[in-house]
Amino acid sequence: MEQFAAVAREAARKAGAILRENINGVREITYKGDINLMTEMDMRSERAIVETLRAAFPKHGIIAEEETDLQNDSGFRWVIDPLDGTTNYAHGYPCFSVSIALEHRDEVIVGVVYDPMRDELFSAEQGSGALLNGRKIRVSSVDTLIKSLLSTGFPYDRKISEKNNMDYFHDLLMASQEVRRDGSAALDLCAVAAGRFDGFWELKLKPWDVAAGSLIVREAGGVISDLAGKPVRLDAGEILASNGRIHGQMVQVLSKAATNAAGGMPPAPALEGRLHGE
Repeated sequence: MEQFAAVAREAARKAGAILRENINGVREITYKGDINLMTEMDMRSERAIVETLRAAFPKHGIIAEEETDLQNDSGFRWVIDPLDGTTNYAHGYPCFSVSIALEHRDEVIVGVVYDPMRDELFSAEQGSGALLNGRKIRVSSVDTLIKSLLSTGFPYDRKISEKNNMDYFHDLLMASQEVRRDGSAALDLCAVAAGRFDGFWELKLKPWDVAAGSLIVREAGGVISDLAGKPVRLDAGEILASNGRIHGQMVQVLSKAATNAAGGMPPAPALEGRLHGE
C-alpha cells in the first residue's frame, strides 16, 4: 500500500506546484452553472495527476471531477479532485487543495490531500493512522458542542433549492462556539483530522470531494457518517465528520433542524452509542 501512497503524494505535489505557480496569473474561467465555475488550471492539474497515476498503475481505473473517467475490472479506482476550492482559486484566495484517493473494491485504502499554499500534505493508509507532512495527527479532544469550532459549505444551487444548508447552518451556529466556511471540503475534513476543527458537515458533495478526506479523518480517530449518524457511502451526497466526542450532539441539532424544516415530523430516535465508527 505504501507504493500507492507514495505515487499519490508525488502526483498531488506535482499538481499543487502547477496551481501554486499560477494562482496570480490570468486564468480562463468557464461556468458549469450560474456560480459553479471551472478554470483551465483544474484541467492542467487533473492531467498532471492522471499522467502520473497511469504511468505507475496503467491497469487501475480513474475518475476525476473534470474530464477523466476510466473504468475497468481491476478492482482499483483512483478518485481525484484536481482543484478543490476552484472559486477561491479563481479569485486568488489561497485556500484550495488537491485531493487523491484510491479505492479497492469500493473501499478507500489511500487518501492524500495537499494544500499547496501552506505546503501541507495530509495522508492516510487504511489501518496505519493519519499524517501531516509525515507526522501523526489526531482529532481534537473537545467534548462539548458549545465549545466546538465547526466548518461547513453551501451547495451551488442554494438560490433555487430548499435543501441549501441554511437551516442546519443557523442551528449549529447557535449551538457551537463558531462555524467557518472555507470553500474546500477536502481541507475542512483534514482540519477535523488535525484537530483544528472539531466537526464538519456539508450537503450535495461528490465522491471526489470527500474520498481522501474521509479516510484521513477516520485514521486520525474521527467519525464519518451521514447527517443522521448512519454509515455513509461516498456517493451519498452528504457528510458529517467530527472528533467523535461531539458527533451525537451534532446529529441531534441536525435532526431537530430537519424536523423543523419539514414542519413537525417526529424526531429521529436517539443515536448515541450506535454511530458508525464509534
